[in-house]
Parts: sequence; C-alpha cells; structure tokens
Amino acid sequence: TRASGFFHPRHACVNSHTARGRLQRSGGRAASSKTHDATESAQQEHAFLSLAQAVTYEVEVKKSRFVVTARPIESGGKQALELIKGASDPDATHNCFAYRVGQEFRSSDDGEPGGTAGRPILSAIEGEGLQGVAVLVTRYFGGTKLGAGGLVRAYGGAARDCLRAAPKALVKAQACLSMELTFEDMGPVYALIQKFGCERLGEDYLEGGVLVRLKVSLDAGAQQEFIAAVSDCTSGKVVPAPAL
Repeated sequence: TRASGFFHPRHACVNSHTARGRLQRSGGRAASSKTHDATESAQQEHAFLSLAQAVTYEVEVKKSRFVVTARPIESGGKQALELIKGASDPDATHNCFAYRVGQEFRSSDDGEPGGTAGRPILSAIEGEGLQGVAVLVTRYFGGTKLGAGGLVRAYGGAARDCLRAAPKALVKAQACLSMELTFEDMGPVYALIQKFGCERLGEDYLEGGVLVRLKVSLDAGAQQEFIAAVSDCTSGKVVPAPAL
C-alpha cells in the first residue's frame, strides 16, 4: 500500500495513528497518536473532527487496485459531489463514494452490487468519527471477482485505512446570523463584531440607506453571547437571528 497527501491550511492538525501504509506530506513527517484520543477531543461542544488535508491511498486486493481519495468538505453535499466528480477516473471500472456533512450524507455503489461499496465507505467515515468528509474509492479491476463479502471488505477497508492514516483537525462549527440596524447602532455593533471575531459575509443598505442589513459568521459556541451583547448595546432594538 502507499499513501500521499497535500497540505490543506484551514485547520490545526490532530495527528492520528497510521494503521497501514505511510502518509507523506511536504514540510515534514507527522507524529503519531491514537485515533480514538482525537475522536474523544472532537466531542468538545461546537466542534467536530475532520481531515486536516486531502489525502490519497492505494491498496491492491487480488490484483484489483483500489485508489482512495479523501477530502475535507467546507460546505455541503454540492461541494462534495463536485470534488468527487473531479477526482473520478472515467477509465476506471468503478468510482464509488460516500460523504457526510453534518446530518447530510450520501453513498454510491457505481455499478457494484448494492450495499457492497458506498455503504462500507460511509461506515468507515462514521467509524472514524469524522464529519465534513468525502471519500472516493476508485477500482481498477484486476481479473478476479471478489464476491459481495470481499467487496465490502475491500472498499470499507481501503477507506478505513486511508482515513486512519490521514491527519485530523478539530473544526469549530460556525453560525451565520443576520441583523438590521440603523447608522446610530453601527458603531457599537461593529465593535462587537470585531470583539467576537466575526466574519462579515454581507452588508446591504435598505430603505434608501437608512438601514443596514448585516450578515456575519462566528463560532457557534459564542453565538448566544454575541446575540445578547448586540441586544444589550442597542437596548433591544437589534437582535441577530439565524441567517436564511
């Protein structure tokens, strides 16, 4: 088997134990620790465990090559499907995949017998306690049929070993909030936006510029405190609400 990867700068890494093969990346060698320790850390409120970078992994089973591509997903299923489509090989025998982003998940057997490929890949994602991850397993048939049980073990095992070899990252869940305010409230509200480390996603002027509609994102764990602070500093005139 062999594995490789490239650095994805979004998150700080939680190094994981490499069960089979080696994960190679530029800039040095990852130290190892137990995967379950990282999983326990990910149980912190408003955070989840994901991949720190995109990785690939390859294994041969009875002359069939299984090439795994696993990537972190920042948004939803649309992004996952775009990444899977871009990494798929139209010349391969099968391009099977699964992804999970929050409560959204999907899997595909891509012509393999039902339940022998996509579902085992999804089970590997869930078994490693990961969220925001898409996994593609591309098979190049080597001439020997594996049978249903063999396919489950091959697809699920390849996905599992790839994910175990990949560096992990704790990702803070984000909340998106929207609010409307007058110019007299902009000063104190903008100060709170800076204090809470919010990212401004949008700013629209309404009613001839009398009102400003702001859309911001911030760590989900801080949203209730932020909402209360904005309400307090505007005497209840402005109460941020979940953005649609």
